[in-house]
Amino acid sequence: MTLGAFGAAAQDLEPRAYTNTPVGMNFAIAGYAWSSGEVTTDSSIPLEDGRVRIHAAVLAYARSLDLFGKSGKIDVIVPYAWESGSATFAGQPMSRSVRGQGDPRVRLSINLYGAPALTREEYAEYRQDLIVGASLQLAAPLGQYDEPRLLNVGSNRWAFKPEIGISKNLDPLILELSLAGTFYTDNRDFLGEKLREQDPVYAAQLHAIYAFRNGIWGALDATYYRGGESSIDGTANHDLQSNTRAGATLALPLDRHNSLKLFASHGVSVRFGGRYNTIGAAWQVRWGGGP
Repeated sequence: MTLGAFGAAAQDLEPRAYTNTPVGMNFAIAGYAWSSGEVTTDSSIPLEDGRVRIHAAVLAYARSLDLFGKSGKIDVIVPYAWESGSATFAGQPMSRSVRGQGDPRVRLSINLYGAPALTREEYAEYRQDLIVGASLQLAAPLGQYDEPRLLNVGSNRWAFKPEIGISKNLDPLILELSLAGTFYTDNRDFLGEKLREQDPVYAAQLHAIYAFRNGIWGALDATYYRGGESSIDGTANHDLQSNTRAGATLALPLDRHNSLKLFASHGVSVRFGGRYNTIGAAWQVRWGGGP
């Protein structure tokens, strides 16, 4: 995992990714997150004591869909980040600060079982039991990227993330499990003109979500991801990732259309990549879906 990928927060902890929502609902989200921690880089890079601090803002839009009678969703995420890092590189202290747009992401989700497409009136009678869903996310290499530098906001490559998820209602508790793989194209401009290739990263997420009164809900979140061995110009880096993160989420409805989400996570165990702490908040506005 390179320093540029550290800021991308590829293994997001996302509870309630597979829920049923009335068709035609729109969601606009503005969020902020702060991350700080240590970084372990590719073994081929003579870098030690790496630390990165990131201030990240995000704008996102989502809309619920009727996909062949199944409930679905499309969402678009555009991040912007301010990153600063310090390390010892080849025995010499170094530092760098950078800011810019990150790689935008587009995702299409569909609930294959247990969550039919419903109008708002029909949804009032709906009660969740078991939901099985799937999604495909695409990240485009449109973020800031300075070829000779190690610390960047963008990753200079495409990424594809298929995922399957299960959500089971045990009222008032909901348990969610998702399994995903992220596949990468090559970065042909790594540290100048080097070719960096990376194997897929496979991830599992588990969420325990508790529904309080008045629409408030909280979640305990965990993810484990493994894989991502890379090579530079055909030379293997022996940098298999085997990392675990844990976190918590709290959602607070403010009125009929607005809600606030607070979240935090911590790198529990890290073999390669970033052992970092993250805290943040997101404001959501929703509208549409009929009268």
